Parts: sequence; structure tokens; C-alpha cells
Amino acid sequence: MSMPSSPAHSRSGRAPLDSPIDTDGPRISLHSPEFAADPHRAYREMREQYGSLVPVELASGVPATLVIGYYTAVRILNDPDHFPADPRTWQKNVPTDCPVLPMMQWRPNALRSAGAEHARYRQTNIAGLEKVDQYSLHDIVAQIAIPLINSFCADGSADLVRQYAFPLAFAVLNAMLGCPAEIAQQAARGMAAIFEGVDAETGNKTLTDAMLQLTLLKRAEPGDDVATRMLLHLAGLSDTEMVHQLGTLYGAGIEPQQNLIVNTLLLILTDERFGDSVLGGSQSTRDALDEVLFNNPPMANFCFSFPRQPILIDDVWLPAHQPLVISIAACNNDPAIGADQYAGNRSHLAWGAGPHVCPASSIAYLVAQDAIDQLLDALPEIRLAISPGDLTWRPGPFHRALTALPVIFPKSPRLPEA
Repeated sequence: MSMPSSPAHSRSGRAPLDSPIDTDGPRISLHSPEFAADPHRAYREMREQYGSLVPVELASGVPATLVIGYYTAVRILNDPDHFPADPRTWQKNVPTDCPVLPMMQWRPNALRSAGAEHARYRQTNIAGLEKVDQYSLHDIVAQIAIPLINSFCADGSADLVRQYAFPLAFAVLNAMLGCPAEIAQQAARGMAAIFEGVDAETGNKTLTDAMLQLTLLKRAEPGDDVATRMLLHLAGLSDTEMVHQLGTLYGAGIEPQQNLIVNTLLLILTDERFGDSVLGGSQSTRDALDEVLFNNPPMANFCFSFPRQPILIDDVWLPAHQPLVISIAACNNDPAIGADQYAGNRSHLAWGAGPHVCPASSIAYLVAQDAIDQLLDALPEIRLAISPGDLTWRPGPFHRALTALPVIFPKSPRLPEA
């Protein structure tokens, strides 16, 4: 559907507004500590002032349009012809040291490609992931979780971000990919810098170098793992293409997985609907996960697209080749959908939608659920060490991530390890 570039009246009868990208007014910063501290208040104020499309700043001098209307987001996510995920035209004018560029730039992978390229890369990713044995994955999570719990159970206190969720997500992903510890540590350093937007250009290179090492290792020593299955796929990916598929898996498998575990534990530890009921069996960990995926998703603002041409949506003209960012958190809480029952409700956008929907959602669910259950079974009297209001959230336009989740519990004996 080609849209005229001259102003026109929409079907609502109102004159279309200027693009949020081109506004002369202030843009809402998504990278400030104030936004990280209370994003849901910010989303409510955005909706009152702007409706479904909001002028925002992803980093200093990097404007974008944030989509906070659920139905508008679903339309965009299911229309890759008008809203492709390929950012190459946009990034021509973005400085190389831009802190969000490594997260948004074009790569030969499924996330940042469109059309036949996207299909080729996505098929390769699915082929690598679909043969993950989920029964074996239960055992892998337990084998990783129990030593982590044993490392702090006798102390009576722990930071569940640093001592549990991050090392568990990291180790599970490495096990699935067949990645040795040394390469994995390098990948983690690079990915952390990219997500934080601190020295992101160097982090990007660190991650790329690690993924190339893993690719070359798997070509020389194939195994029964995701990386090898991707290399052996009929698509015949080059080393460069493999580097970027693996980088995507590290991006999805560490930070978002860690945040899903931590944000769900926070809900269980602070909401009486879950605290006793999860341990008592009346509410399941899966119910808590479903609620977090609606209200506190690990990637709050993500799913980038770049319109091919100027296009009119919701009485707003959107310019060509400028970033649209789906606010998963805001869309999930759009009053227009009125979601108040979360258990078993999969209508949230935490995994995306349309052709770019996450192919690993069932794996992520399983890992998070098992990680949480292992911890709560081992330490049933666990509770927050500080007031919930004293917890702090890491600034950043994309993730919803606590800096720490300090807990206390009765000192407990070590668990038997396999």
C-alpha cells in the first residue's frame, strides 16, 4: 500500500499529525534513570499525551517512534512489506560510536533482515533449536542450578542476579550451543556492553570475535548442539553469517532470560498472590511467568522496523527509514485490550509477533520455570532483603532489568549434586 507524501485527511476525519520523528518538541528519553525507575508511569503519560505513537529518544540524538498501542503494534509486526526490519538506510547517518547502534544495526541474521534473506536465516535458527531435547534440558538446568544454590545456601543471603540468574542463563545457553567456557566468557563481556550501551562499539567487536572462534571450532569439531546443527543446515551459511546467527542467540539467551527469571522471582517474593501460593501449589510458577511477560517483560522496548516509505498510521505520518520501536510493556498494558487475566494468556507481545516471532519461546519458558522451581524448592523461606521500593533498575532503552535482587533465607545445608 503506497501512501501519498502530501497531507491528507484520514478516515477518522482529523487532519493527520506530523511524524513523532520530525517533532520540534521534546522527546521522551528511554535511556534515563528516571524512565528506568518507573516506566509504567511514563507509558501512562505517553498514552494521555500522544496516543499510540510517541516521539522518543533511544540515546542522545537518536530519535525514534515508540509504538504503545497493542493493535497498532500487531498491525506493524504482521506487515513486513511496509515495515521491514532492515535498518541499512537509517544507519548510514548514524555515528559509529552511537551506543544503540550495535543493538539496532544491520547484520546478516533473521532479526535485521527482510524477505528471502530473513526466511533463509530463520529456517537455519529453527533447525538448530527445534532438536533441543527439552527432557534433557530439565536435567541440564538442574545440573547448573544446584551447584549455584550450593555456592550461597550456607550464607543465608545472596544476590539472585549476580549469583544465580545470570550464571544460570549463561551456562544453559553455552550447554545448548556447545560453547567452551573461555569463548563464552568473551561473548558475555561483549553482549553486556551492547545491552548497557557503554563502550558498545568495543563490545560488538568482542562478541563478534568470540562467535567467530565458536564457528571455526564447530567446523573443526562438530557436536550434538545448536551451533553444529545450524552449520550443517542446507542453507550453507558462511562463517560471517554464522557469527551473526550465534550473536543473535547470545543476545536472546542471556540478558532476556536472566531478566525473565529475576523479574518473575521479584513478583513471587513481593506479591502475596504468589509468595505462599507458588510454594503451596495453588498458583504455578508458569502463572507468575505469564504475568511478568505481560507487565514486566524482560525486553520492554524492542522489535525494530524501518518503514519503506512515508506511511499514515493512527492519524500520524511516519517517515521512511526511521526507527519504529514496539513497546512490548506498554502494548501489553494498553487499556484497549483490557488484559486482567494473565494465567495461561499468551496474547502478550513479549515474544514478538508475525514473521519475527521468537522461535525459542518454549525453551525460554522451560529454563525460567525450572530455574525458579529449583531455587524455591531448595530455599522455601527465601524473602527480599530490602524493601521493594529500594530496588534499582538498570537504565537503558530496551531491557527491564534489576541491578540486583538481594534476598535472605535461613542458612541451609548443601544439596546433593549429581
